Amino acid sequence: MARNLVPFLVLLFWISICQAASIFQPISDSHRYAALELFQPTNGAFGSLEETHEALRTFEILGIQEKPDINAATCKSVSEVLGSSAVLKDLFYALRVNDVLKCDIKEEIYESITSRLRTVLNDARSLFDFYYSIGSLLLLKDQSSGVDLSLKDADGIFQSIKALSQSDGRWRYSSNNPESSTYAAGLALEALAGVVSLASLDIDQNIVGTVKNDILKLFDSIEKYDDGALYFEEKVVDAYEHHGPLATTSSVVRGLTAFAAVTSGSLNLPGDAIFGLAKFFLGIGIPGDAKDLFNQIDSLACLETNRVSVPLILSLPATVLSLTKEDQLKVRVTTVLGSLAPHLTVKIVRAFLSGSKDTSIIDGQELKFDPQTGLHTLDAFPKTFDVGNYVFVFEIVLHDSEHMDIYATGGQIQVPIYITGVVNIENAEIAVLDSDLGSIETQKKLDLVGEGVVSLSANHLQKLRLLFQLATPQGHGFKPHQAFLKLRHESGVEHIFVVESLDKQFKIVLDFLGLVEKFFYLSGQYDIQLTVGDAVMENSFLRAVGHIDLDLPEAPEKAPRPPLQPVDPYTRYGPKAEISHIFRAPEKRPPKELSLTFLGLTFLPFLGFLVGLLRLGVNLKCFPTSTVPATFAFLFHLSIAAVILLYTFFWLKLDLFTTLKALGILGIFLVFVGHRTLSYLASTSAKLKSA
Repeated sequence: MARNLVPFLVLLFWISICQAASIFQPISDSHRYAALELFQPTNGAFGSLEETHEALRTFEILGIQEKPDINAATCKSVSEVLGSSAVLKDLFYALRVNDVLKCDIKEEIYESITSRLRTVLNDARSLFDFYYSIGSLLLLKDQSSGVDLSLKDADGIFQSIKALSQSDGRWRYSSNNPESSTYAAGLALEALAGVVSLASLDIDQNIVGTVKNDILKLFDSIEKYDDGALYFEEKVVDAYEHHGPLATTSSVVRGLTAFAAVTSGSLNLPGDAIFGLAKFFLGIGIPGDAKDLFNQIDSLACLETNRVSVPLILSLPATVLSLTKEDQLKVRVTTVLGSLAPHLTVKIVRAFLSGSKDTSIIDGQELKFDPQTGLHTLDAFPKTFDVGNYVFVFEIVLHDSEHMDIYATGGQIQVPIYITGVVNIENAEIAVLDSDLGSIETQKKLDLVGEGVVSLSANHLQKLRLLFQLATPQGHGFKPHQAFLKLRHESGVEHIFVVESLDKQFKIVLDFLGLVEKFFYLSGQYDIQLTVGDAVMENSFLRAVGHIDLDLPEAPEKAPRPPLQPVDPYTRYGPKAEISHIFRAPEKRPPKELSLTFLGLTFLPFLGFLVGLLRLGVNLKCFPTSTVPATFAFLFHLSIAAVILLYTFFWLKLDLFTTLKALGILGIFLVFVGHRTLSYLASTSAKLKSA
């Protein structure tokens, strides 16, 4: 159990570090590996055209070149859907897939689809009808050059979609459904953006301004995490289709960026809104579901190129730095997809020890930029820097003033950083003291870095004292998270004590007279083990110091008994000792020749039976010649043979009950066919006599 404590402590330290560090990393190769793992075709195609679009779109954004070959099977499905009267949703995703694969589609099919979409759009009443029909027309605009796709009544269509909006910025799926949805708001904004793109004349700017106000109202209901991440959540349970925070936020981001791309002017969103949305999508990590991964990657791609503001992500390759190894503080600034950022400077506004916010160790220091690696680096920490848990406050400063309206930097960003080092262990000693006078009976030096162990002995009238000092690389006193002394009896009973500290020195004194009851009056050998560990202490250790032989008094009658120790599973369920069997010597048997002679003699009665048959003149002259009587006669003899064979099996392997069951069935059948056969022979014989 003790040996498993060190990995547990290390794991606990790293978990605390990861939980404390709210650092968001941009898209990396891990997302690419996840995409290839989650989007896997079956028999050369994905399950549906919607899944195909999500896979192709994800591969395209992540720049994955070695993607599965699905062109042949997928283009066949696309051609079938486009050439038929498929539902709007299938038609929409078929055009989306075709936009990537560039399948060979005839121009006549595009003309037929355009005519159908215009008809649907004129009769549209639900948000999905508008969304799929306008989205399909927008895709046809890029795929077909010979079809007029402009909307003559763009203002009317815009008004029809706008009529589904609510006062809180959410939208309804249809005029017949009073429930509003945040997810539907994203679909509506995408549809409105498509109308603006397809309009033959400019849309009335007054109604466009009304939609911008709806977007601001929608952001009034945005949710926020403690780390600054912003997200939208579906409020209505009974909506057309309930969506989680990821799908809902993704829908709003697509609609928001699409609408901002086709309209002029600013949306006047809060400065940290886009940056908070980017934090939400990056804070998810790597989703384990294909749909969630698509929503994450597609939304980040929309934020990467949006007209509102492009978020810049500050990330650190490492948040645990070693003073011993002279690690450098490195910072990287990229877009959400990992693209290069514009010219900028990263500044350390201040750095302070966690819990000492008022005392700054670094103030207003700029990091040095390396254009080859794209990293901003702090060459060296100040000489007064020591091990500990620090909080660094970074700020991104853009060089070009025009970039301030294009990029969102997130203001001042706090990052917890662990500075680790080798802690000096000095003046370690262990001693046995006299209980009354406190004089030293036995004292030995300890080498807590090496492998040496000590051997001590004491009785219940004495004390055990352990001393050691811990100092940081700068010579300051160091107090680790954990400092334990454990005594383990040879029976398996363990006792753990916390080692207290005063400045640099750690000290513990065990008075055995007051501990005899806690030790259950168990005399014998106790192993001594010392554990010292901390997240910033590179030389944390758990090691055996030695052992002490304790002579404790006999336990009183009513003294507490030591707890039962768990049984080692290996001794209970492990392999047992091999059992050696002594068999009885085999009985003496007759010679082989005598046995074979006796076997031959057993056949003599059978030979006598055959000779008797020949002497009696047995023949087959009376065997029936007609078909039915001959069949019964044959079955009669076959049944007799079966009974004899059954007796043989009974003699070899069958038990009595099984034999009787089988004999009962065979006996009934034998009586039946025998009666028919003998009746036939009797009637034949009677006819011959009468003749």
